[in-house]
Amino acid sequence: MRVFQSPLELKNELRSLDASIGFVPTMGALHNGHISLIKKAKEQNEIVVVSIFVNPTQFLKGEDLDKYPRREQADRRVCELAGVDYLFYPNADDIYGKDEVTVCAPNVRGYILEGTSRPGHFSGVLTVVMKLLNIVNPKNAYFGKKDAQQLNLITLMVKQMFMDVNIVPVDTMRDANGLALSSRNEYLTPIEKEEALKIPLSLKKATNMVMSGIYDVKRIKEEMTNILLPNEISYVAIVSREFEPLEKVIPGNSIVLVEAVVGSTRLLDNIWL
Repeated sequence: MRVFQSPLELKNELRSLDASIGFVPTMGALHNGHISLIKKAKEQNEIVVVSIFVNPTQFLKGEDLDKYPRREQADRRVCELAGVDYLFYPNADDIYGKDEVTVCAPNVRGYILEGTSRPGHFSGVLTVVMKLLNIVNPKNAYFGKKDAQQLNLITLMVKQMFMDVNIVPVDTMRDANGLALSSRNEYLTPIEKEEALKIPLSLKKATNMVMSGIYDVKRIKEEMTNILLPNEISYVAIVSREFEPLEKVIPGNSIVLVEAVVGSTRLLDNIWL
């Protein structure tokens, strides 16, 4: 595995290759969810590139940028064992300059749900993803379905900017109890981890209701909210896969989303129905 810090050096190296490239952008603290992305990339491409970069522009003032888990040596070892060919490990000065050109999130989809409480977050996400895709120039790029709104916006950006890359969604990985894997799970105490299980439990309730023929969004959201309390609930939402609001679940074209705060940790999860 070769490790690069310089964007231009990596770009020139990859440009010289006559091979299909699969790209997995991450913020590090790698877990089995990230490994599933790498495995999918290895199955579908000749070369796999992983980036590890805690992107400062997607964190709002007062958020957890400074304490976000960083495990450089462990992450390098994970990548080696997973068979990654190139690891890109830039710092902020390598990615950003002065008087930056930025990508703005769309006025509607970028400011609903997670974007409501984190205005500007998705502009930071889209800007760094645009930069990373331009550096690596992959055939395929892999993103987890757990961050469904982010995935939708990245796919939209690629389409609207006529970018030559295929965005590949990968199913959410969960622990044995059903909790979606996330680097932020490290913040949870054992008691908070038990409380966090209400999140997948609420999604299971929604799934069971739909399977029993109950499609009314309001009714499903009420049942989910009852399960999630007394945790702070940022939102419970049911939307189409284009993130349009729904009054009735449309099987095969719906996503049920939850954002809740357990202790002081913000957790996201969803189920695609």
